[in-house]
Amino acid sequence: MEPNLKLCINARKDLEDTTMYRQIVGSLIYLTLSRPDIAFAVGVVSRFMQNSRKPHLEAVRRILRYVKGTVDWGLFYEKGVECKVNGYCDADYAGDHDTRCSTTGYLFNLGSGAISWCSKRQPTVSLSTIEAEYRIGVMATQECSWLSQLMKYLNQPIEDGITLLCDNLSAVRLSFLTGEGTSRRCRDDTSQHRGSSRRHFHKEFTSKEILRVSRLSWDDKTQYESEQ
Repeated sequence: MEPNLKLCINARKDLEDTTMYRQIVGSLIYLTLSRPDIAFAVGVVSRFMQNSRKPHLEAVRRILRYVKGTVDWGLFYEKGVECKVNGYCDADYAGDHDTRCSTTGYLFNLGSGAISWCSKRQPTVSLSTIEAEYRIGVMATQECSWLSQLMKYLNQPIEDGITLLCDNLSAVRLSFLTGEGTSRRCRDDTSQHRGSSRRHFHKEFTSKEILRVSRLSWDDKTQYESEQ
């Protein structure tokens, strides 16, 4: 999709036949099972299945042109690479033009290739970027729990924990806050962004070192994108 493109449900120029739109988007959704690079874009256009307009179809055609130009792309798992699990998470704050809900996404690598990814719109509106980023952190923690159990079942237990990288420093710091040893101001601010259950669930994994949350710097982003 084009950067900063905002699609809305009330766009002009109705489609005469929405069947083709639904068929193409349905096929693209199936393709996301092996193409995490289009998961976000396909997730956005899939929101207009019931009320699609010409701008939505133009965005779908752009995705198709991208897929055509990268038809030889795929997931490559290199032999001999250490089986280490690490993840990345991010949020598109208030990216939905109609509901102002944020879109969150995560991706986990095992060795040299991706094994789990998700791009999903949050069910409720986040009041700040910290809240949006922290929510995806909790969502990624749930995936970490499943991956840890899966690796243990495959007789490949994760000894050093899973590293989760996030580009929001405040959300990273919230991951380590507790009710004791923090200022009243910090506790008041964080209480706006999460419920007690969410807080303790995330804290349980970080305290047991099953999950290590770190900040992803801009240089790290550039290096990761150049390697893909």
